[in-house]
Amino acid sequence: MTIAIIGATGKLGGLTIDALLKRGVGVGDILALGRNADRLAEIADRGLRTAVIDLNDIAGTAATLAGVEKLLLVSFGDLGGRVAQHGNAIEAARQAGVPHLAYASGLQAPTTILRLAADHKATEELVTASGVPATFLRNGWYTENHLQDFAAAREHGLIANSIGAGRIATAPRKEFAEAAAVVLSTPGHEGQAYELSGDVAWSFEEFAATAQELLGTPVHYQALASEAERDQFLAFGLDGGTAGFMVALNADMRDDAMAATPGDLARLIGRPTEPLAETMKRWL
Repeated sequence: MTIAIIGATGKLGGLTIDALLKRGVGVGDILALGRNADRLAEIADRGLRTAVIDLNDIAGTAATLAGVEKLLLVSFGDLGGRVAQHGNAIEAARQAGVPHLAYASGLQAPTTILRLAADHKATEELVTASGVPATFLRNGWYTENHLQDFAAAREHGLIANSIGAGRIATAPRKEFAEAAAVVLSTPGHEGQAYELSGDVAWSFEEFAATAQELLGTPVHYQALASEAERDQFLAFGLDGGTAGFMVALNADMRDDAMAATPGDLARLIGRPTEPLAETMKRWL
């Protein structure tokens, strides 16, 4: 069986390869696909098959996918401009007759208030319209996204943002990759949509308290108004557009866009998701 990964050179793609190998999938059964030849060469050094693809060349990509039985499409590209490229990958999979496509989507993509998920919703619609049997891996928030917050706690004893009392159900990226590996290496997942998130949703007050306990030094959380947060981002050197995007993202988090804990991730990987404190310990 050939399992192909579009986006294999990214963090999630790379961890999915690691998880597949740990599950006993042979190196010769994995086809790593991407645009960066140098990074693919590093994967090839591990004995895996690789290929550079140009998703603007649908026919060429379809030829590369010939004989692939399982395909993982990891979202890539710039927000607002990646749906067309995703669509090309999906069409290539359809032309190649790929029998099972897994797409790394966003938590509750069809209904979420999270503006970041609009591209995922559009991509899921393209997958459904293609007729390719599919699984939606609706990934929630990675705990690693808050490594900088932990660094701020350690260096300054203060975490400040506009998320306020909003709760976030995070899990380490490697656990989302393990879930993808399960879907790619076991039968019966076609037609499923898995809502993947951590078992416990935490607030930034709890994040700060956990950091304080592990660091042994005082850590405080300050909830900012959105306007004050935007000024803070600008002071850090972000441009106006990026600052506005970050403020909007945190506003969605404040409204619990990433708070759902349906338990699908733990069920797929066969154990509880890693608690926040355990991930923080690795950051010490």
